Amino acid sequence: MTVVTRFAPSPTGLLHIGGARTALYNWLFAKHHAEYGTGGRFLLRIEDTDRKRHAEDAVEAIYDGLSWLGLNWDGEAISQFTRAERHAEIARQLLDEGKAYHCYCTPEELNEMREAARAEGRKMMYDGRWRDRDPADAPAGVDPVIRLKAPQDGETIIQDLVQGEVKVDNGQLDDMILLRGDGTPTYMLAVVVDDHDMEVSHVIRGDDHLNNAFRQTQIYRGLGWDIPAFAHIPLIHGADGAKMGKRHGALGIDAYRDQGFLPEAICNYLLRLGWSHGDDEIISRDEAVEWFSLEAIGRGAARFDADKLTNLNGHYIRQSEDSRLVDLVIPLLALSLKGTLDEGAESRLIKGMAGLKERAKTLPELAESAEIYAMTRPLRLNEKADQLVQGVGRDHLDSLRGRLTDVGDWNHEALENAVRAYADSADIKLGKAAQPLRAALTGRTVSPSIFEVIEILGRDEVLGRLDDVLKDL
Repeated sequence: MTVVTRFAPSPTGLLHIGGARTALYNWLFAKHHAEYGTGGRFLLRIEDTDRKRHAEDAVEAIYDGLSWLGLNWDGEAISQFTRAERHAEIARQLLDEGKAYHCYCTPEELNEMREAARAEGRKMMYDGRWRDRDPADAPAGVDPVIRLKAPQDGETIIQDLVQGEVKVDNGQLDDMILLRGDGTPTYMLAVVVDDHDMEVSHVIRGDDHLNNAFRQTQIYRGLGWDIPAFAHIPLIHGADGAKMGKRHGALGIDAYRDQGFLPEAICNYLLRLGWSHGDDEIISRDEAVEWFSLEAIGRGAARFDADKLTNLNGHYIRQSEDSRLVDLVIPLLALSLKGTLDEGAESRLIKGMAGLKERAKTLPELAESAEIYAMTRPLRLNEKADQLVQGVGRDHLDSLRGRLTDVGDWNHEALENAVRAYADSADIKLGKAAQPLRAALTGRTVSPSIFEVIEILGRDEVLGRLDDVLKDL
């Protein structure tokens, strides 16, 4: 059997972190069966029937977010709104088969039911007054809805692949509306028809949809259609155990991209947020596809930890190709340096990236440290760096410039030997010479090894930066 999964977001906002995890699990399950089973497909459906809340830019944000994460879908994305006539056709089919009926309740009658339920401390349930009533009794001027004739006895049972067996007494489920009075389908009907027509075999979604699964199962049974396997994933909570909110990091995927997170770090973190494979924490995309199974999803709510995500992102930055990181930081450098990147910046960044990326956890951090190779002369020294090049620091720089001018082979070892020789001759520790040198050449007091920096900057740039500082002083 070919496994078919789907991600079905509503375009009412950005692709948030919980939705991204749901999409990832669906994608992995389909890809696992595509590569190690009998076939798998991952589909995308935009549930855009609520036109009042529909936002076209939100649709584009969903496409963009999934593509950035590498969760590419098979075929064209489906718009649920465009299938409204198909949904209505199925509602009328159930009506013709006696499995649904017209309900002519007025808004006033429904409000009376609602008030009665509130007064009795129970949830609002339709009382079935039009279930077996003659349509000839219908009041004038009321456009009827179509309601499902739900079973009134027994239980609806679901063998959920994550939650286990879950069931509800059918007396707790009323006759739901399938088609509104204006002819538009309800969410419950549209989801069932779309999943059936798209041949979805597994519905993997958040457990906030678990109650919907009972109602949808009743529609499937009324139509005589095969019911897909359900897998309801526990929701993500904040580190404090409370429902995930913006204060916990419940942001759109675009926000994480803007904050300098890599897509592979986001996917790795979301994968482990409720799913496990032994003690493995760092899991590649290929390993995730090979190992992923629904059985390994826990039943308890996962807790989002922004610090863990940031540390994981640092790992993936260190593992990334230097050229890729240079491409990612150059736009950030153009912003921070107001578009003024030194002519040789890109080549220096390529040479220096191996040392820079060891300390960065996000791309903005990496870009900030990379400024030392991209700034135009004369450099602007920060306050601490400026203090280091004053007084005796200036004397050291003046002498060091002469020593560096005489270096023949411009490499790390030769440069370090030259500075050490000066420190020995001046009877000072190496740091006393290296600190003002770092300040003058980078404009700051923290950088990768100063000898690495000197080698990468090159002879002309180093001597030029030293001359700028000495001239200014």
